[in-house]
Amino acid sequence: MNIRQFTKFASALMVAILIVGVSAYNPMGQLVVAAEMGDVEREVPIGVVLAQTGQFASPYGLSMLNGFELARKQMNESGILGNTKITFIVEDDQSVSAVEAVNKLIHQDGVPAIVGFAISTQLEEVIPIAQENSVIIVSSVSSAPGLSARGDFIFRSGLNSGVLNPAAVKVTQKKYGYKRAATIYHHRDTYSTRSDEAFRAALVESGVEIVATEIYAGDETDFSAQLTRIMKSNPDALFISALGSHIPPILIQARALMPDIHVIVPELTSIEVEAAGAAAEGAVTSIGWLSTAATPLSQAFVESYIRTYAEEPSAWAAQSHAAFHILAMAIANAQSVNANAIRDALAKTTDLDTVVGKFSFDPNGEAVYDPIVLTVKDGVFEIFE
Repeated sequence: MNIRQFTKFASALMVAILIVGVSAYNPMGQLVVAAEMGDVEREVPIGVVLAQTGQFASPYGLSMLNGFELARKQMNESGILGNTKITFIVEDDQSVSAVEAVNKLIHQDGVPAIVGFAISTQLEEVIPIAQENSVIIVSSVSSAPGLSARGDFIFRSGLNSGVLNPAAVKVTQKKYGYKRAATIYHHRDTYSTRSDEAFRAALVESGVEIVATEIYAGDETDFSAQLTRIMKSNPDALFISALGSHIPPILIQARALMPDIHVIVPELTSIEVEAAGAAAEGAVTSIGWLSTAATPLSQAFVESYIRTYAEEPSAWAAQSHAAFHILAMAIANAQSVNANAIRDALAKTTDLDTVVGKFSFDPNGEAVYDPIVLTVKDGVFEIFE
């Protein structure tokens, strides 16, 4: 059975697992895969690095862990990996740094692969460590452009800002016709800095004049000085590149000064919308997954997630579920837990059915699938049209 045939078989099987339940699988399929993976260890430890404490635990870390755990349980019980079972070694980056956790997983636990990494600044720190030790990293949430290109062991299941931000600029500029734009970003955060760069490049390409760019650093709560300067430049649209906890106060203060301005914020979540209240109304965002997506895998994932955790999944949970699904499929396709073999199988991932849709990696290990542009109406997200 070649990789493409196996991928089609296992993707169909994954749909059945999600729809029927984690205990359902095709016994004949299990026998075939078990035979192909007969030389693989019975238990394979995979590292998980994310925030269980600190400012990034919610909305990122805890939601990501739920997505990973649900995918792991489903894949283990499906028989897709034959007699091989995946176990997790979970490390808390404490919303500060992933370096210690990654070194521990590599040098003490000997894992072939690590998943997680919500914050691009933290991922950027550990890429050289993973590359030097030939250990795979699959980041499910970080989205600063260019990071996967820094090493052939680095992959990402979430869309980066180089994809998300131009999509938002294209549709909003077409509908609103704005000519003058301003941006604000956290200049000491990798994601925010790269996101702003992606916005400005897309705006220039669209013929929009950038009349102001403001920066901030650290965990500020008062953005009035920056936003006042922006207001004086008289922009039609404001583009915000910030970490989650900074977004609500920026929205609230921007709306107070510029009530009619168009606001675009990539990867906005319902948590930030709720915190911003009325100030979030009309904001536009671009993201990789929406819980109302009509694909069978996505619908089955939402049902399974709610059944397991008694709440609706976030995009971070869905992207993490996809990340582990993709990694497990690569292990099965490689018929090995050797990191080099898994890396080669990951690089060949093409049109794989996942909860985020048909998934492929580009030559740099970046995710390829369609972004979704949303707007906030009456406090909830709807498709931007």
